[in-house]
Amino acid sequence: MEVLTSSYISTIPFLNSSISFPSSFSHNTYDMSFGSRSLPWNKGEKEMHRIMHVAGQGNPNSPFLSPGAGYMVQGAPLLALGTLDDQDRPWTTIWGGDPGFGRPVAKNVIGIKTAVDRRFDPVVEALIGGADEGEIVREEGEGRMVGGLTIDLESRMRVKLHGHMIAGAMEGNGDREKGVGQMQLVVSINKSVGNCPKYLNSKRIVPFTPQPKLISDSSQLPPEALSLLNKADMFFMSSSDGSEDVDTNHRGGPAGFVRVISNDESGAVIVYPEYSGNRMYESLGNLKMNPFAGITVPDFDTGDVLYLTGKTEILIGKEAGAVLLRSNLAVKVTITSARFVEKGLTFTGIPEKLSPYNPPVRYAANEKVAHVNVSEENLNHATLLNTTKLTPTISRFRFSIEDPDAIATWKPGQYATLAFEDYLDQGYSHMRDEDPQSLNDDFLRTFTVSSPPSSSNKEFELTIRKIGRVTNFLFEQQRRAKLRGGFQVPLKGFGGEFRFAKKEAGGIIPVIAGGIGITPLLGQIDSMDLKQLRLLWGIGIEDIGLVADTLKRYPQLVGSTTIFLSGEDAALELEELKLLKKAVETGVRIERRRVGEEDVARVNEEEGVDEWYMCVGPRLKSSILNWLAGRRVVYEDFGY
Repeated sequence: MEVLTSSYISTIPFLNSSISFPSSFSHNTYDMSFGSRSLPWNKGEKEMHRIMHVAGQGNPNSPFLSPGAGYMVQGAPLLALGTLDDQDRPWTTIWGGDPGFGRPVAKNVIGIKTAVDRRFDPVVEALIGGADEGEIVREEGEGRMVGGLTIDLESRMRVKLHGHMIAGAMEGNGDREKGVGQMQLVVSINKSVGNCPKYLNSKRIVPFTPQPKLISDSSQLPPEALSLLNKADMFFMSSSDGSEDVDTNHRGGPAGFVRVISNDESGAVIVYPEYSGNRMYESLGNLKMNPFAGITVPDFDTGDVLYLTGKTEILIGKEAGAVLLRSNLAVKVTITSARFVEKGLTFTGIPEKLSPYNPPVRYAANEKVAHVNVSEENLNHATLLNTTKLTPTISRFRFSIEDPDAIATWKPGQYATLAFEDYLDQGYSHMRDEDPQSLNDDFLRTFTVSSPPSSSNKEFELTIRKIGRVTNFLFEQQRRAKLRGGFQVPLKGFGGEFRFAKKEAGGIIPVIAGGIGITPLLGQIDSMDLKQLRLLWGIGIEDIGLVADTLKRYPQLVGSTTIFLSGEDAALELEELKLLKKAVETGVRIERRRVGEEDVARVNEEEGVDEWYMCVGPRLKSSILNWLAGRRVVYEDFGY
């Protein structure tokens, strides 16, 4: 029985030379690029460059296994691998757990030896098929195309590899009964390139003993797969130009950046945004030529894994925004085959730092998430009339609409969409460490209208917390407007349907608000029967000014509200202590603690409660949904 040992490698005529590294070669000193302008772009890449107005960019790929790439192969704990199956469908897998399972074994050749799922891993199946244990599968000619991404998520470093399989085998010292084997693979490398760390969320990789179990092989994804997509912050994707090359890379972002458009018997349809990157467009260039992709989504918490293959559609400009809101470039994938495997991975991951470049999640246009048409045809302007500072970080802004007849009247509970691009967009940069969020920012912002519709429909109020680049800019206008006035911002329109349903006599409207999450209620107070309201409002004591202002403007809230005030009085200035005293003097019920499960349960026991409303931050939202398991909960998110 032959195995892929160094003696076997030496029998291959063109693999007799070896690769070595100088003693000074270290993790921090090697050059990741080793670029070569001699490599041409393929037709698809050229087409993407034309469409995206990229001119004169050289190809940084090295036409060999660069020293930096070789170092990464032997030092990184993970390797994503992509290839085509016998139907020319791309698939991707992810192997590893401990560094050292791969290494250079000859000039431009790497060897891999690692535990794998031998039953359900589609790349293992494509590479060695049903070969017997220990049987060597040798490739003829150039060999089967293989793409790789060697990646260290802890240091957020990655290198792409392109090549061809020389030979592979499954050793017999795995756990066959559990479907685990020791895979050996030898790959010749004809191209390598280092990539930047953008959109990589740092994780510490921990080896894991797989126990693969196939949960579903349907292109209609099971609930477990949908849950994984909803929390996934990265996936690995392989594409091919169809004849010469397989490209394997990662896509990352905030948790849930991949959205599910539909999921029926014909196969799920997903979409993800293409964020601002290095503008090489190697993956998209391949998809232009051959619109099929293989995707693997690892569950770093459980060791589960989702394998997908399907047909893609590149969406650009208005087409992208019509499918994935606030996007200029996106990829839609119609799944043709899928496998969800429980405990199919050989590793898990412990989350560390999120990438500072992650933009907020962009939702699919058909999701039940409030959105507004932001086409240029809706362009109007809002002029800042006055501002009121409520807390050190919260202010109320009053705007007038330039042409109220040209825009639909807003309804209580809706939001306004304002466009700050003309003020804040700095144009393209690959990296911008001093302001990473700006790279993918379309500078559109939605703010809940905190005033009810007026008789003239000409003015509206927004109550806003200073939290990021756009709101910092807006607060600066608050200062400048006092000096010269007249600040204008494009108003794209109003949208959203976060409305409190009218109840019959005896009905109860329970609302949980967190901090500035009170704003959807403020725009609806005039149209509500407040005897039905049960408001649980959790807020930090540093924002007591918002509480005092709200109770002063809407004293009718006092009898329906419990305020959960967290923080110490000692942190307050004299003026803030006066505001706290005013709030107490209104007679509103104040609890000096955070809202808890017992508070929700008390309201939940009242007769007439059939649904809950909440507008809170992500952490409290998760707790409340657990407390209200089995109840209908209508909610609006904010990511502060």
